Amino acid sequence: MQPGSADTNSPDSLDTLDDAVAAAAFRRLVRHLRHRHDAQNIELMGLAGFCRNCLADWIRDAGYDGDKAAARELIHGMPMDEWKTTRQIPATEEQIAAMEASLTKNKADLR
Repeated sequence: MQPGSADTNSPDSLDTLDDAVAAAAFRRLVRHLRHRHDAQNIELMGLAGFCRNCLADWIRDAGYDGDKAAARELIHGMPMDEWKTTRQIPATEEQIAAMEASLTKNKADLR
C-alpha cells in the first residue's frame, strides 16, 4: 500500500460507528445521489472510484438478499432500464479515461 492511502477493507475507527448512525448516513447518501441524478455514474467513477452501481454491489456483499437488478433498483430508486433511459447520458472519451485511471488507482490502493 502506498503511503497516505487506506486499505478500504481494513478495520479502523469507522467500525466503532453505531450501526443505526451508519445506516442513517448511508440512506442519506443514497437519497442525495437519487436527487443529484445530474452526477453521472461515469463521473462518480472517474472522481471517486465508485458509483451507484458499486453501492448496489456493496449492499449485496453486506448481505442484501436481492439480486443485482433489485439492488440497483433500490439504490437508483427505479429499475435500471428506466434509469438509463431517463437519467444516463453517453459517456465522453475523457470520462471513460478518468474512470479507467480511477479504477487503476482503486486496485493500487488495495495492495
